[in-house]
Formats: sequence, C-alpha cells, structure tokens
Amino acid sequence: MVNCTGRMTGRVDELVRANVAVTAALIEAVAAAAPGARLVRLGSAGEYGPVPYGHAVTEDDPARPVSEYGVTHLAATRLVELAAAAGRVDGVVLRVFNPIGPGLSEENLLGRVAAQLRRAARTGEPVSLGPLDSYRDFVDVRDVAAAVACAVRAERLTDRVHNIASGRAVRVREAVRLMVEAAGHTGEVHEDRSAPARSAAVGWMCGDISRAARSLGWTPAYDLAEAVKASWVGTGH
Repeated sequence: MVNCTGRMTGRVDELVRANVAVTAALIEAVAAAAPGARLVRLGSAGEYGPVPYGHAVTEDDPARPVSEYGVTHLAATRLVELAAAAGRVDGVVLRVFNPIGPGLSEENLLGRVAAQLRRAARTGEPVSLGPLDSYRDFVDVRDVAAAVACAVRAERLTDRVHNIASGRAVRVREAVRLMVEAAGHTGEVHEDRSAPARSAAVGWMCGDISRAARSLGWTPAYDLAEAVKASWVGTGH
C-alpha cells in the first residue's frame, strides 16, 4: 500500500484530516486486512523545520517543523513509526523534498512559476513571485517514483524514514531561471510577493540521501536542469 495523498495548504483541520487522519485510517485498514504488510507513506522535508546553513539534514536530526503543514506530516510519520514498532504494519516513510515534474499545483513554487509563465505568454503580464533567495533541494518526480518502487520491493527495512532528495541545495532563483529559460520567456520576473507560510522560516534545505542509497538501493538519476525542462515540456508548451 502506497499513501501519496495529502494537502499542502488549507485550514489546520483540513491539513489534519488530509495528512494525519488518512494515514491513521490506512494504518488501521492495512493492520486489519493484512497484518505486517508494507505501507509506504510519502512525507515531506517540511517535517524538519529550519536546518543550519550548509548542513545536509539526516533522518536522525531533530524534526522541529514550523508550519501546520510540517506538523501534520510529522504526526503522520510518527503514527507509521509506532505502527511499525508494534508490528501492525511494515511501515516506511519517504520524506520527499521539493519535487519537480509536469502538472505541479500552483501551491508549489515551480508550479506557480509555470502557470504564470503560461499566462504571461498569453497576456504579457509580468511574472510576480515571492523572495527567491532561499536554498532548496529539488528532486525529479521520476526519481521519487523510483524511490517508491524501491521501498515497495525492499525485502527487509530496519530504517523507517528515508530522505528522498537530490542531495544538493540550490538557490531557488536558479531553479526559476531554468524554468524561465525553458519557457523562452524574455520578460521580467518580480520578487514582490510574500513567501508561503510553510516555507518562509526555512532559508536552507538540503537532504542527506545516504540512508536511501544504503537501505533502498536508491539514488537520483536526474539533475536539476533535466527536471525543470521536463516539467515545462510536460505542461504542453
């Protein structure tokens, strides 16, 4: 069973229902129907909260989320860990960092950039974003899918949480530049909006992926430029 449902934004009760209650219900269902079966949940780097600049965060580092989004994902992770420790499910959480791929929602930064670039091509209106000075670890959705397959097929897992990232932090402005370049956009890009609450307090994020390589046999195959280009081409433009 793979749980890749959830919400990124919304009221606290909506985030709890989507990120925590659904996980709890799946744990109960799997434990009742197939005790000890593998349950893979897609979590989030938002579970960590602020990370020291230059540090590649490991799964053993403290998780101190600073948004309701991160708190609810961390609560779901804890539920999976408890159920696994009790032998109710064979649970594993993949903490996905910043995914890139076609069809991203505008709740996601690069999804928002792609949508604005499409509108700019039609109307000529400027692209208007929040601050782009922070660093993020972007991972191609094809690599995320490969990690899910590895987690499903792994015979025995002793580690319950795995970072799924590229292992490299880049300035967000660079990722946006690559998207603008892929779109052939020649207009201005303004940084005149506020940052989303779930990420405003986190200036640096980079994932240590050595555990995933060791336990799952997984490493990312796509670099940032490939991922951004595929994301834009996948929009149909």
